[in-house]
Amino acid sequence: MSYKYGMIVEGKTSFNAVVLATHAEADDAARELMSRWFVPTGWEVVETTDAVNYTFDWDKGLQSN
Repeated sequence: MSYKYGMIVEGKTSFNAVVLATHAEADDAARELMSRWFVPTGWEVVETTDAVNYTFDWDKGLQSN
C-alpha cells in the first residue's frame, strides 16, 4: 500500500498526484504544507494502490522520485 494526503478546504478534501510510501510520511508532508497555507482547515491521509512517486523528509522537503 501507499498513501496520499488531501487538504480540507471549505469542508471538501482535495488530493493531488503526490503518493508516498508510508502513512507517517504522508502525514508529515501534509503537516508541512499546512504550515505554509492559511485557507485549509485540516488534512486527510488515505491509502491508495497508486505507485509511490514522491518522498518526504523534514530536511529535504517533498521530492519527486
